[in-house]
Amino acid sequence: MAVSLQKGQKVSLKKSDGKKLSRLMVGLGWDSAKKSAGQQSGGFFSRLFSSGPENIDCDASVFVCQDGKYVDRDDLVYFGNLEHRSGAIKHMGDNLTGDGEGDDEQIFVDLENMPQRYDKLIFVVNIYKAVDRKQHFGMIKNAYIRIIDADSHEELCRFNLSDDYTDMLSMIAGEVYRYKGEWKFNAIGTGTKDTGLADLERRFA
Repeated sequence: MAVSLQKGQKVSLKKSDGKKLSRLMVGLGWDSAKKSAGQQSGGFFSRLFSSGPENIDCDASVFVCQDGKYVDRDDLVYFGNLEHRSGAIKHMGDNLTGDGEGDDEQIFVDLENMPQRYDKLIFVVNIYKAVDRKQHFGMIKNAYIRIIDADSHEELCRFNLSDDYTDMLSMIAGEVYRYKGEWKFNAIGTGTKDTGLADLERRFA
């Protein structure tokens, strides 16, 4: 059974039998919350017939860090750069709406072949054109990040992001980091007002 994490909790990344985890999949998911009357526009008939969720395009990315710092644009894996130059990290593609069951985006990590100079992977989610579209993470529900054993497809741990993220435009979901020769996961769940990847790059540099 997967471990359900609390905010700030850190766990070692191992297989369910205690053996070393060599390959993992990070799954991130979210749903658009139902529009409130204040969020809808277009007059009375629009509000009357448009009670469904609003499409929100969230993008998951990973900052690949050296000595805990993001130092090179080539170390950003996102929808515009789906594979890290080391070959050890692969983004499985962009979901434009958050519709559907299960993970909205997945990022594969080959821990065994990660170059030694990289010691931290920071997983973030930001809303595409959040300011222009007047969207924020308070309009999203059921957000989570989970770690899956890529070989057995077993879910090892899950962190449900349940804080109030009203007015937050980006999310630092969690990080996978190297500590004393083993990999660990830190459940972060911090919302920020970074308007996009450029702002997040400055934050982690």
